[in-house]
Amino acid sequence: MSKLYVVPTPIGNLKDMTFRAIEVLNSVDLILAEDTRTTGVLLKHYEIKKKVYSHHKFNEHKTIENLTERILGGETIALVSDAGTPAISDPGYLLVKLCIEKGIDIETLPGATAFVPALVNSGLPCDRFTFEGFLPQKKGRQKKILSLVDEKRTMIFYESPHRLLKALTQFAEYFGEDRNASISREISKMYEETIRGTLSELVIKFTDKKVKGEIVIVIEGK
Repeated sequence: MSKLYVVPTPIGNLKDMTFRAIEVLNSVDLILAEDTRTTGVLLKHYEIKKKVYSHHKFNEHKTIENLTERILGGETIALVSDAGTPAISDPGYLLVKLCIEKGIDIETLPGATAFVPALVNSGLPCDRFTFEGFLPQKKGRQKKILSLVDEKRTMIFYESPHRLLKALTQFAEYFGEDRNASISREISKMYEETIRGTLSELVIKFTDKKVKGEIVIVIEGK
């Protein structure tokens, strides 16, 4: 039966790919990729030879109608992102939503998502948390942070390396310098590290530290 598969991909180490994900990607008619070059490396590694189309935030509004019609016409399609689970701070939500509206079967495989290992590794409470993804880069950034000042659950954010210090400084200003936090980067890769401390300690730590890679910030609730 035709359907949409949502397939998580490794966030770093290619060995984190599941047997089932490989099986699904080998079985579908078409793979939708956020970046065809990045996905191409993964597919080549696992000797998966399928048609790959580009599906990203700049074209998804224009392509989802055609894609759902193809599924309704009998094709089975897999959606992947560059790393992690599609629709989690990545394209995918719009296609999944339209598939549901059109009665298309959707199957989402369990798999890699960066914030889960970062949360567990932080040592902060994991029983209740809020995932906030990326903060607005400019407009609405301060408003978003202010809305979380009284949040009691553990908070999780994604951030880019060049905005990390700015984010930590703002968090220290609005949440308090003594609030505990954790910074995880390059999860599952060779240079993976997690640095824990108060927000003020982390600001000092990263003031003169050059960082690379994907970053997850985990902050203690109020």
